[in-house]
Amino acid sequence: MINDKKVLYSGMQATGNLTLGNYLGALKNWITLNEEYECFFGVMDLHSITIRQQPADFRKRARNLLALYIAAGLDPVKNCIYYQSHVSAHAELGWILNCFTYMGELNRMTQFKDKAAKHSDNINAGLYTYPVLMAADILLYQSDYVPVGKDQQQHLEITRDIAQRFNSIYGDVFTIPEGYYGKRGAKVMSLQDPSKKMSKSDENPNGSIYLMDDSDTVLRKCKRAVTDSDSEIRYSEDKPGVSNLLEIYSACTGKSIEESEKEFDGKGYGEFKPAVAEAVNAILEPMHKEFERILKDKAYLDGIIKENDDKARYFANKTLRKVRKKVGFTDIPH
Repeated sequence: MINDKKVLYSGMQATGNLTLGNYLGALKNWITLNEEYECFFGVMDLHSITIRQQPADFRKRARNLLALYIAAGLDPVKNCIYYQSHVSAHAELGWILNCFTYMGELNRMTQFKDKAAKHSDNINAGLYTYPVLMAADILLYQSDYVPVGKDQQQHLEITRDIAQRFNSIYGDVFTIPEGYYGKRGAKVMSLQDPSKKMSKSDENPNGSIYLMDDSDTVLRKCKRAVTDSDSEIRYSEDKPGVSNLLEIYSACTGKSIEESEKEFDGKGYGEFKPAVAEAVNAILEPMHKEFERILKDKAYLDGIIKENDDKARYFANKTLRKVRKKVGFTDIPH
């Protein structure tokens, strides 16, 4: 607990391009959390290298992600927005916690199986121990809450198990984190296959709207979005494509699904799809301008990175010192 506020921790990987789903499902909801919580949001670049990265592109994407956090509305003064790889305590605690994690626990991780199937030519140890590094990320900041979706539930559970195991041996070292289930973000599905989530790694570029897509691209993707032969615009399980577009429209405009259905009652897809694109562009265009402004001001962005990295190191090292002492490492002479 910092300044009487509970701590909330989250982050995104510096791989691929963020989608509208990442924004509406998570990032948009992060913006006001600092009013209630002390928030740490990482650019998770250590996690990103389980997949081979082209170094120059990787550096650019990581910087772009941090700039996009700010452009999307995360205040870098009220939130700690930092690079995971700039805080060496992540890697050190990750190794220590590896020694308190059982193979059987890691063997049960479904995300490892999914990722190993996707990257069968590069099934590395980092991919296998990924949940342990994630546990270190969370536990370093004595996090009370972690926003979790279904796909991260297992990772939170193993984090809690590792923390409880460590605490049972050495006393009250780590805060046991809980899932944060606040206001539900919009569940945004692929525009081409509404049975799947909109994803950074979708092989069909028309399936995802990326946060840096220009207005013409957004309009084209919305017009190509899969719907059905029945032209009625209503939210229903038997109309997944239309329901997805209604979810997007409602999330971007702030209207309820019912209000959105009423607005397009009696209208066809020819009017509905461009209206969805217009609502999306109303969100993205100001974000693009702010993003460009931030990236151009190198001194401003470098200053934010330094200040936030320093803050993250301070809190992370506080926990790490306690852990080092508990496990019996020799003190570093000063």
